[in-house]
Amino acid sequence: MLKHLLLPVLAILVLAAPASAQQRKREAFEVAIDNALERLKENQLPDGSWTSGRDFGGGGFGGRNRDPAISALCVMAFLSAGHVPGEGKYGHVVEKGVRFVCSQQQRNGVLAASDFGMTVMYSHGISTLMLAEVIGLMPDRKEAAILRKRLEAAVQVIRAAQSRQGGWRYSIQPVDADMSVTAWQVMALRAAKNVGCDVPAEVIDRAVAYVQACRDPRTGGYRYTQGGATTLACTGASILSLELCGKQYHGSAESRQAAQYIKDSLWAQAGQRGPAHVRGQQHFFYGVYYMSQAMFQIGGEFWDKYRQYLHWLLLHPEAHAQKPDGSWTGVSGDDHNAGVNYCTAMAVLALTVEYRFLPIYQRGEEAEERGK
Repeated sequence: MLKHLLLPVLAILVLAAPASAQQRKREAFEVAIDNALERLKENQLPDGSWTSGRDFGGGGFGGRNRDPAISALCVMAFLSAGHVPGEGKYGHVVEKGVRFVCSQQQRNGVLAASDFGMTVMYSHGISTLMLAEVIGLMPDRKEAAILRKRLEAAVQVIRAAQSRQGGWRYSIQPVDADMSVTAWQVMALRAAKNVGCDVPAEVIDRAVAYVQACRDPRTGGYRYTQGGATTLACTGASILSLELCGKQYHGSAESRQAAQYIKDSLWAQAGQRGPAHVRGQQHFFYGVYYMSQAMFQIGGEFWDKYRQYLHWLLLHPEAHAQKPDGSWTGVSGDDHNAGVNYCTAMAVLALTVEYRFLPIYQRGEEAEERGK
């Protein structure tokens, strides 16, 4: 009789126990991230590199090459989920990846394969960002001092490649600029400044002027070039660039208007088209990556709504976006050509922004404090 009386009481006590005393049920996006990282681990080559897909941009993305830029993105995917070089489950994977990217640095400081062609500054900006983030996560380890020399050389390349307009483009020769390449360089410079590299204020000021010159006053979005088309991906890249360039730009009226432009555009797409159609658009994973970071920086309802949209696109069971092996693959030409490792890494980087493990993922004043 006593046993029958006690069982309901015990059940109530278990249900009433604090959440910390019970194992938290992991969210779908966390499981998806873990599965993706396991796939990336399996896809890593013995020398620490990851391959790209088919020919992309006429340069080093071609022929399933061992690719420094995509390898850097894969390393950052692990970093963004809290995995650092030489430690834990994926420590060796990350360590080998960093070593491979460093092995691709040329004598002039450029972090790209020698045959990278017109995409050299993409590779350089992404790889420089990765190096700075690695240093930021292991500042007291002796390896950081070795990496810092490589980073300082890489920063000098970015400074020298800045165009008269204030932005950057494909070549290390400072000829012209576009928002896509510029955003990678701004992120790399901000991350490098965070770990103590010399980044003169005038370099950042000129970059900000270029971003602002790409603004479309009619929509509040941002153009690919000063006279080019307004795109969601470039709008996300522009918001993030401004947010990283100083506290005076955090949550500005212009950034909030741009975030509203993204929100309205994406919600209209979601109401008219299914996730498979949206994923088939050009520059899908690039756009998802930058919009995720931008909307997280703005925060509030903008991030809450975008998070719903992101999970709908990448995780909804009916969308069949993530493959059973944990990867994401591209549908549009550029995503398909860049390859499965690129798509998977970019999806992980978009989903992990709220973890805040990467220094560049810090919000507003948090980022400003790190950069002092």
